Amino acid sequence: MAVKKSTQKKAPVAKKRAVKKGAVSQKKRNAKKVIDALADDVDAKLNLLKNEDDHNSEQKRREVLTEINSLKEKLRTRRIHGNEEKKKIARDMRERYTGHNIEDFQKQIILTNVHYYVERFNAILPDAHYTQGSAFKASSSKTAKVTIIEFGVGAAMAALIGELLAVVEPKAVLFLGLAGGVHPSLDVGDFVLPIASVRGEGVTQHFLPKDVPALPTFKIQKFVSQILVEHGLDYRTGTIHSTDYRFWEFDDQFKLNILEQRVLAVEMETAALFVSCFVSKVNIGALLLISDCPLKEGGIKTKQSAKAVFRKFTDVHIELGIEAMADIAERGEAIRHYQW
Repeated sequence: MAVKKSTQKKAPVAKKRAVKKGAVSQKKRNAKKVIDALADDVDAKLNLLKNEDDHNSEQKRREVLTEINSLKEKLRTRRIHGNEEKKKIARDMRERYTGHNIEDFQKQIILTNVHYYVERFNAILPDAHYTQGSAFKASSSKTAKVTIIEFGVGAAMAALIGELLAVVEPKAVLFLGLAGGVHPSLDVGDFVLPIASVRGEGVTQHFLPKDVPALPTFKIQKFVSQILVEHGLDYRTGTIHSTDYRFWEFDDQFKLNILEQRVLAVEMETAALFVSCFVSKVNIGALLLISDCPLKEGGIKTKQSAKAVFRKFTDVHIELGIEAMADIAERGEAIRHYQW
């Protein structure tokens, strides 16, 4: 009887267990459905957020590109090559300031602020056509394919001539200037081929931000260096300092600053020429002649010492410039302009 009693109790328990197991399985299935639904909802929300992020990113990218293009257009309208009205005024000003007609200008141009260089140019080239305008003096030789312009002294005039040259669209421009030697190894009569200039004047800020360096066109400097080597002439290359502070030789703090900058020489026009020509898409280089060494005892240029410099060194300077520009017309490399 005990066994029978025990057997009768087992069937309901097994049934209950089966029911309970089925209920648990159903709960698990229901829970899984809830979890799956939540997962689907989370995925849907994540995809929505991703799509919104993608949309926002694309929208932001378009806004940035629009802003960049707008800035580029504003910059172009400030430059002669992107502003027809400015170009028209520049053409008129160039002819008025130089006395040269448009057809007189050659594609290779020498810039100087030394009047003797124009006189020497006229003496060397028999077909030189010389004019004097309201501000500048100019002379051109069609046989040599070179024009020389005497533009005056200082950064303001240098920046102006740099912009006016844009309407000529020259192949190459070379500045022949005088500089005061700073490095102790330099002597009067040495040549300096600058690779950069410190922007110590107050003009170039109107063209480019202050942290942009004033650099020449590399291929022109390379070509001029080749001419110097072919003549067996030594030269120095490095950074110079351009200033509009004329009597810097008497300012001790200024002299300390240029020594800390490790510059080779100091002058007044090169930085303005490099910067204004760069933004105007004009290819420019510079070959400077050391005319005095102000940091050496008795080294400041005087009327008497200037005459000695002219007698001994300037003929070579201008003749090198003419040869370099005449030769670059025939065998100089093409120079590519970037679009800004």
